[in-house]
Amino acid sequence: MFAIIVSGGKQYRVQEGDVVRLEKLEADAGATVEFPVLVLAGDSVAVGTPRVEGAVVSGEVVHHGRGKKLHIRKFKAKANYRRHMGHRQPYTDVRITGIKA
Repeated sequence: MFAIIVSGGKQYRVQEGDVVRLEKLEADAGATVEFPVLVLAGDSVAVGTPRVEGAVVSGEVVHHGRGKKLHIRKFKAKANYRRHMGHRQPYTDVRITGIKA
């Protein structure tokens, strides 16, 4: 059985036992979080409009972190214009513990 959940404006396909890297959540490590279900599939398929009523996916926050550093460089020839900036996106790893239909 798998489900499609929404978190941080993005959709993820999850199964029980998966560890999913999501946009940063405001929950402590070890806390339980629940996600709304858009599609629930197994023996039969249930598609929500927009969400499947009564279905919920629960997960446990494993840890928080920051992603690999991205370097943003800007350059314009013959104008002595150079800019350099870095960015590290925060994330939360969540282990899916249960899918309830």
